[in-house]
Amino acid sequence: MLKFLIDECLSPKLVELAISRGFVASSHVVWIGKAGLKDWELKKIIVDEDWTFVTNNSADFRGPSEEPGTAGQYADVFLHAGLICLNSDIRMNQAIQVDLFESALNELGTDGQFVNEVLEVNLDHNGLKHYRRYSLPKQPDLPTSPP
Repeated sequence: MLKFLIDECLSPKLVELAISRGFVASSHVVWIGKAGLKDWELKKIIVDEDWTFVTNNSADFRGPSEEPGTAGQYADVFLHAGLICLNSDIRMNQAIQVDLFESALNELGTDGQFVNEVLEVNLDHNGLKHYRRYSLPKQPDLPTSPP
C-alpha cells in the first residue's frame, strides 16, 4: 500500500485526503519533524523509508520537464516508491492543491503499482488538467525478437 509524504510547501489537507482514501500511513514533512531540510536531505528519507513523495517543486525533484531524470534529486535514484508532481499555471491555493491531488489519486487507481514512476498533474491557465505518467529512471527499450 502506498504511503504519501506531502512536501512542506503543500497543504496538510492533502494528507487528510490521502488518509480518507485509505492511504492511512501518509504524512506531511512538517508532521514527521523534517521541516526546513534541504531537498537532498529529504531525498534520503523519502527513498530510505519508501515514501511516495508529493510536491509542487517538480523541477527540483524530477529535473527539467523536457528531460526528466537528467537532473534533480531523483536523477541518481534507481529505486523509489513514486513521485507525484502537482503543477499549475494558476496560483496554487489550497483548493487547487486538493483538486490536483485528488485527480492524481484517481489517476493512480487502487492497484498500488507505482514503483519508479512519476505522475504529473498539470493545471493550465484555462483550468484544464493534463496528466503525464512515465518511468524514472527511464526503462530501457527491450529488444524485439526476430520474426
